[in-house]
Amino acid sequence: MKNPALYAAIDLGSNSFHMLVVHEVEGACRTLAKVKRKVRLAAGLRPDGSLDGDAMQRGWDCLRLFAEQLQDVPAEHIRIVGTATLRLATNIEPFLARAEAILGHRIRIISGEEEAATIYEGVAWTSSGTGRRLVIDIGGASTELIIGESTSPQLLNSLDMGCVTWLKRYFTDGNLSAANFERAIAAAQQILAPVAATYLKLGWQGCIGASGTVQAIQEIMVSQGESEQITLAKLRLLQQQTMACNHIDRLQLSGLQPERTPVFPSGLAILIALFDTLAIDTMVLAGGALREGLVYGMLGRRQECDAQERTADSLIARYQLDRTQGERVRKTALRALAQVSSDQELLAPMLGWAALLYELGLCIEYKRAPEHAAYIISHIDLPGFTSAQKQLLAALLLNQRDEFKPEPLAQQSAVDTDQAILLARLLRLAIILCLRRTRGTVPDFRLAADGHHLTLTLPVGWGRQHHLRASELQQEAHRQTEQGWPLAIIEA
Repeated sequence: MKNPALYAAIDLGSNSFHMLVVHEVEGACRTLAKVKRKVRLAAGLRPDGSLDGDAMQRGWDCLRLFAEQLQDVPAEHIRIVGTATLRLATNIEPFLARAEAILGHRIRIISGEEEAATIYEGVAWTSSGTGRRLVIDIGGASTELIIGESTSPQLLNSLDMGCVTWLKRYFTDGNLSAANFERAIAAAQQILAPVAATYLKLGWQGCIGASGTVQAIQEIMVSQGESEQITLAKLRLLQQQTMACNHIDRLQLSGLQPERTPVFPSGLAILIALFDTLAIDTMVLAGGALREGLVYGMLGRRQECDAQERTADSLIARYQLDRTQGERVRKTALRALAQVSSDQELLAPMLGWAALLYELGLCIEYKRAPEHAAYIISHIDLPGFTSAQKQLLAALLLNQRDEFKPEPLAQQSAVDTDQAILLARLLRLAIILCLRRTRGTVPDFRLAADGHHLTLTLPVGWGRQHHLRASELQQEAHRQTEQGWPLAIIEA
């Protein structure tokens, strides 16, 4: 019997085949299965454009793994698409015939433009951001470039370059030489040249990478103690580290997964060309791409709210959080932040989400609620939040009350350590000030900062009228001061 709440999307990519199976629960998608296999279909393209038998066999073997999972999913809830290599291959009919027989479902070969649009939809649903954004997906045989705003793509292109095809053309000898990198980068720049001016003219406020290459680079940077923000300088440093290994067979970088190693240099070269040609400042990793776009397309939703907001709404509903109290704490925490920091764009969103979700751990029990909240955040899918943002959010929730645990604040990479400590301090103060859980009971306070020294000013006589909160604030001042972060509570 088919389960009407199940949805499945399969992407027959040029480098890997992917299957995503989700369960729709309370208006949100819960991932049940993510299966990925390196098929390297593009490596089987012959000079005449035909696909060789070995590549076809690798594809069929992979699809046999996927077929069993599809048996419980309604046919109308399944989408299977082929991308660049299947668009290019001249002898695709025998591959498709056998593949469809194995899966028991039709495979649709989508155009480059449709692939780009679907990638953008997946990014829009799973990645946060405001304003116009540039989305880049480096596949095995094509690279998609999309500029869009909210859920609407505005400029789409699919370019004939990818990490597998560039590996075959420019790193075929396996040498990680400067000459091979220069040839690969120059060739990518040549492909980009006809469209670059159009993208630069339209412009964007943020850049998101939605490919395995970007994920691999971010994993390497985090492993090396860097932030998750990708820059051209960091890419050039990775190029030097890669070249120092001399040959693909000897390529070893901290954080680089072995299965990604063969196509890492070629993907890196393409990304360097993109950064250089399009003058990209920074890039972050997307929460989803083509497969997620296929799933949300089936669900048929077109909401304009932010991906992080949708995720928070889902958590509030699933764990029965008191939204009114969470909003009260968020408003108080953000009011405090506005008085002591000018970096609102970076810090305010994460402080706001921590405040809104601070009672998450109460769904398990009170005594260790901060630990439970941090565990849930660390181990649950959070569409719209990057890995570093999840790490920061968990660290803030862990430090919402009781004794400080500074180590997670220092280990996260979304903001610097001093900023994370400030957010934790403000969250704790906001929670105490909102203890009454009643409208109109948060005092008119002022907060001032002098380095690490904070001074909280309350109305004259407030402490004599609100004994519990005054006592909690004094204990909090002692805790923060003991950590080397002085906090003074005064009335004036």
